[in-house]
Amino acid sequence: MNNLFAESSWSSLNKYGETLCGDRVQILRAEDGGTVMVLADGLGSGVKANILSTLTSKIISTMLAQQLSLEQAVAAIAKTLPICSERGVAYSTFTIVKISPDGTAQVIDYDNPNTIMLRGGKIYDYTQTKRNIEGKDIYQSVIHLQENDTFISMSDGALYASDNEFFDMKNWTRDHVAKYCESIYSPEATAQSLSASLMDKIYNLYGKVPKDDTTVCVIKMRRRKTVNVMIGPPADKKDDGLMLSLFFSRKGDKIVSGGTTAKLVSAYLGKPIVPIENSGDDEVPPMSSIEGVQLVTEGVVTLNKVLQYAEQRYESPQPFPEYACKQDGASLIAEMLIDKATEINFFFGKAVNSAQRADMEFVKIGMKQNLVDRLCRVLEKMNKTVKIYKF
Repeated sequence: MNNLFAESSWSSLNKYGETLCGDRVQILRAEDGGTVMVLADGLGSGVKANILSTLTSKIISTMLAQQLSLEQAVAAIAKTLPICSERGVAYSTFTIVKISPDGTAQVIDYDNPNTIMLRGGKIYDYTQTKRNIEGKDIYQSVIHLQENDTFISMSDGALYASDNEFFDMKNWTRDHVAKYCESIYSPEATAQSLSASLMDKIYNLYGKVPKDDTTVCVIKMRRRKTVNVMIGPPADKKDDGLMLSLFFSRKGDKIVSGGTTAKLVSAYLGKPIVPIENSGDDEVPPMSSIEGVQLVTEGVVTLNKVLQYAEQRYESPQPFPEYACKQDGASLIAEMLIDKATEINFFFGKAVNSAQRADMEFVKIGMKQNLVDRLCRVLEKMNKTVKIYKF
């Protein structure tokens, strides 16, 4: 299991006319190093449904991440959820996908559509066991994981989608959802692209007027991939060798950001910097190449564009993001960090250029630090393991 990573992505549609979504997804890193995903669907829509789903997803995910039992989590939900004044019940459906370091996944469904699983890109029918916990019929499965196993969980708004006045119970069922996911799958497809493609299909089936809160969450088991990014020389020149040796000792692809950083790397490797013609545009400066490094780009301007791409990808995932169609430095970094990397190491140098005004240089360092910190945060929200080493 150590060589597999649970890549995850989810997106939601609000019921037409509602400002809050009645579905909620929580994804947490468990104490044992695994991953817990909970998708909850609150009764009704709007504020009440949002409260119900938020409580359900947070309580269950937190308890399971702390290695408490499913029975304890469900009991806590039964005691905690408020009673709906209109219907007289405390109600939220939920789906749980718990990935364990031992190479197994638990899939648990309570009144949500059963989670779809693809193995080798094909629909995989896994065995379910029915259990009764606190009066609730819960379906549980334990699955031994393989690379590229993909789980698609959803709220019931994902089913029966149509632009008719009423729900269409025939034209868009769970089986249709499963076959559609099978049709868009490829080994290269990311959890982000799969969830975005499925949600785009549902949105259009609704005629862009969703009749129910709708959420889809995709988890794909990918082989781990590390990317290392070096940004700026160390504050103390004596640390140049340490920073460079640590950077190049790490496994994985290498990205060098900034002209001064590139010169440092070139001298360390004894390899020349070679400009790449026609590799920039009006927004992103051109790239260079150094033998032994995957990408050599300009610094702040390029990284700021990468941050824009990352924030857009997280907040509004699309099947085909803008950067996928480009070959400039920012687009290539975005593809490596967002679509390919599972572990990312930033090596951040805080050197000040003594040839320029010190106060302006400190401002630039602060801006660059803020940019990198923001990039780290959004990548962590994508469930990637991110570390930053400062020199």
